[in-house]
Amino acid sequence: MALIDYTRHGDYLLPNIALSEPPNEQVEPITRYGAMQRSFLREHHPIQYSRLLLSEQLFPHLREIQKTANERLDSIMFDLLIFNPPPDKAADGIAWATHMTEVRHIAEKMMLAEVVYM
Repeated sequence: MALIDYTRHGDYLLPNIALSEPPNEQVEPITRYGAMQRSFLREHHPIQYSRLLLSEQLFPHLREIQKTANERLDSIMFDLLIFNPPPDKAADGIAWATHMTEVRHIAEKMMLAEVVYM
């Protein structure tokens, strides 16, 4: 078991703990789906959130979630477009854009339920 150093602040002893800094070339920013997972964990699973944060596994976990979410979103969209092909883009661009927006919305709802909010 590691010993923890403390610093006195008034009447309190506070532990000297800090997260280690990863090298700059290995840092990938947390994007939309990673931030959504972090908010979900913080609000609905605070113990798991604290465990991941204190073990320095939160940000690798969030990066893995956002990678998985993007891959799953692409896969679901591909499957939906096979079963429900879009109209011809050259003939009716607005109908094509509307169709693609609806497919992306459906795919994103499915992906969020499978990956981010589980």
